[in-house]
Parts: sequence; C-alpha cells; structure tokens
Amino acid sequence: MKPLSIPIHAAPTDARHGDDEMQYPEMPRGMATFSMPRLPEDADTSAMAAAQQLLQTFLDALNDWTFDAQAAGPRLDLRGQPEAVLNVLNEVLGEGEVSARVEGLPGCDVRVQESVFTGIWRVRELDAEEEETSYWLEAGSLPTVLLDAAHRDAQPTLPEVVFPEGAMNAPALFTEIRAQLASLNAGAATSSHEINLTLLPLTPADHQALQEALPVGSVAIISKGFGSCRVTSTGTRHVWRVQQFNNKNTLILNTLVIAERPSLILAAAEDIEDARERLAELISWMRADTEV
Repeated sequence: MKPLSIPIHAAPTDARHGDDEMQYPEMPRGMATFSMPRLPEDADTSAMAAAQQLLQTFLDALNDWTFDAQAAGPRLDLRGQPEAVLNVLNEVLGEGEVSARVEGLPGCDVRVQESVFTGIWRVRELDAEEEETSYWLEAGSLPTVLLDAAHRDAQPTLPEVVFPEGAMNAPALFTEIRAQLASLNAGAATSSHEINLTLLPLTPADHQALQEALPVGSVAIISKGFGSCRVTSTGTRHVWRVQQFNNKNTLILNTLVIAERPSLILAAAEDIEDARERLAELISWMRADTEV
C-alpha cells in the first residue's frame, strides 16, 4: 500500500479574503467516477488465484452481513500473505477518495485507505519503528479503529477555559456545544449538529479559546473530490472539525460537528450493496483470467 499523505495538524480556522469584493469559490473542474481496476498484466498466476480466493472469502462474509452504520463489518486478515499476493490485492482494490491516519496514541499508529469500492477499507497498524503489526481488509461505514482511537483520545465533556480578553462569540459557542453534547450523551440527539464557524464573526480571541478547548485529536481523515474535505477529531469526544477546501486549497467552509461519527465521510448502505456487486464482477474477471 502506498504511504498516505494526510495532514495531522489543524488547518487554518479562518479564511480572510482581504478586500470587499464578492468572493466566489472555484467551480469544480471534474468529478471522479468509478472504473473497474485493471488486472495486473505481469502478476504470477498463482498469486492471482490466491488473491482471487481471498477476495471471494471476504465477499462471502460481506454477503452474510447486514449493514449497520453503527457496527463493524466483516474483516479479512491479510497479515503474513506473500508479497506477490498483496501486490495483486492492492492493485485490484485501488485507492478511493477517503484516507485516514491515527497518530500520537501509544501502540496505535494506523493508516487507512479506502478502496475504489466505497465502504471497503484497507487498514494497517504500525509499531514505533514503523514496522507493520497488523493488516486487514474491512467493510463498513468507517473502520472501527478510527472511531475507537478518537474516543480513547478525547475527554467526555468540553473543558472549562478562561476566555481571553476580546472573546466575543466563544462563550455562546461553548454553551451551544455543551448543550448538544448533553443531548447526544442522553440519547436525545438523532442526527449530527453542525456549527458553521465560517459565517460567525469570530475574533482572534474567540479562535484562541476554541483552539484551547478543542485541540486537534489523533484522528485525521481526508476525502478528495471537489477540492477536499478534512475531518479531524478534537480533544472532546464527539466533537469534530470538518473543513472544506476548494481546488486551490483555500478554506471555504469551516465547521464543528457534534456527532458520534462524522457522517460526511461515512459509507452508506447503498455503497456497500454496490461494493458487493462490483467485487463479484472483479472476482469473476480474475477467475476467468487465471483459467486462461
């Protein structure tokens, strides 16, 4: 698997345009569409057959699983597979739009890459020496290791902070965040709550208070499409920073999302159903290729 290139530090929390002229986000220039991965032309026949069998085993488990956005899907352990077989798997699974990483937690250095089949993820765990300790294929809305790390890295409530001089909207924001967290923890909240920081008149002191109370957590997720969407966990459980950038890497939308999981980058039930069908096609192609 190719190493991921994902920022683990906070992106700028405000965007200043500098003059009074109306500013418009850059329009999308194109959209990525699904195309079936090409089979490796130089792959060994036995490696191809072994990779095809592994994918069939995974698909069988996937077909027996009923999608639940809150629950983990089937996993296939790839640790210890021959390099030639892994090369075939990595080639045919390809790389989708979403990648993620976990850093900064003891024994929890994780790299995640979605395949071209939405909702099918490759996950690697590394030790302190960057040696691979685990490698698996997983289906689901998001790999559970990311949510577990974000949960373990954060405290359950928003901490108390002393608002610096010049803070204007931060006190009201903190009240809103605490109310939404209380509703979520009580089971009353049925959907995520979004706070659009882009539209609020925030002073430097407001940003300072937010940064102090909601430091960047250990989980960083990026989804590339029209520009990019960057999601980072924070120091408070269930509070996520979600930032949208255009094709010029300019911040155009800066939000806080209060939810158990950031829905914007989650695979849905229809994605998994589509992945089932496309994986079956891929396996059929691979089987036909090895039988030639």
